[in-house]
Amino acid sequence: MLHYNCTSSQGSYTIPDPSWCPESGECIMWNVSSEDVADLCESRSSYVERHLGPRRSPLFLPICISYLVIFCVGSVGNALTCTVIMRHRSMRTPTNFYLLSLAISDLLVLLLGLPLELYELWSNYPFLLGPGGCYFKTCLFEMVCFASVLNVTAVSAERYLAVVHPLRVKHVMTRGHVRRVIVMLWIVSFLCALPNTSLHGMTILPPKFGQTFPESAVCGLVKPAWIYGLLVQLTALFFFLIPVMSIGTLYLLIALQLHRETRLLQNDTKAWHSGEQSTLQKTRHCQVTKMLFVLVVVFAICWAPFHIDRVMWSYINEGSEDQHRVFEFVHLISGVFFYLSSAINPILYSLMSSRFRELFREVACRKNEQKFNHTQITFRTTM
Repeated sequence: MLHYNCTSSQGSYTIPDPSWCPESGECIMWNVSSEDVADLCESRSSYVERHLGPRRSPLFLPICISYLVIFCVGSVGNALTCTVIMRHRSMRTPTNFYLLSLAISDLLVLLLGLPLELYELWSNYPFLLGPGGCYFKTCLFEMVCFASVLNVTAVSAERYLAVVHPLRVKHVMTRGHVRRVIVMLWIVSFLCALPNTSLHGMTILPPKFGQTFPESAVCGLVKPAWIYGLLVQLTALFFFLIPVMSIGTLYLLIALQLHRETRLLQNDTKAWHSGEQSTLQKTRHCQVTKMLFVLVVVFAICWAPFHIDRVMWSYINEGSEDQHRVFEFVHLISGVFFYLSSAINPILYSLMSSRFRELFREVACRKNEQKFNHTQITFRTTM
């Protein structure tokens, strides 16, 4: 019976760890170099872990609890948002159609992306879905990233037209026009997701000692890193920084317009007493704009770590353990904020819109739509 000795000298043999000889449980390797002895002295699983890192994240439990809470809240909230907008005709406004598209994007992330992310935290490798699953995962995350920012930008532009150019919006922002815009946003998002998708694929550790390592299969970057780095920087610029600055400018113009109109109403006593309908309309504009402004601020806060994470990865030094530790922390935080952005919108609607709050309650309690007072539907904001 040969015993595992894990030694090597000139002309002698080495009996490696039994995991390197799965069929017989033991084997002899001759003329092993001193560099390979260290690999043979450890198990296959330790060898794979040394090259790919721990199979399971050390912070799996707290991250898992956070993800499960986000999944439950976000799935229910976005499903309620979709149901409320599609079921009630009074809620089918141009603004709400964009919010519906945003809710669908969030549901895709929560129902398809989050479970896969959670599984990878439990077992980083092997990736079980194969090349097709790898392409789908990469394309999904890229597409919803682009669709979310484009939807938020579009709804902000719609708010700008509604407040600053109210006469033009009646002829331009029709339901048919909004539907066409939303379809185009999703098509553009899918097309823009293809370049990054093409950079990814399945990778495994190279063969060693005549053995392959299928258990090391991961979905990762297969093209040169500099191409990915350039791509994520362009993505952060054109799909985050520029949209956020543009949206900020739009809401600044909206705020100036609302302030100017409020001053005019206060200075015109006759208009103040006889223009109740106009005053109510301005109040609705203020309420809707305030809610959407908060939505945009939260959106920017939640998505900033995602882009920081990707840009940071493109600059990280492979040989620096300190940078890897910092990156792992940023990566976990960005994941939580990424999924939080998909769950928080319905909460904002409920907190800041009495109309959404009432209809959420109605759908959740399965009340009949006819029980609503028609005065509420007419004079409350349709947000």
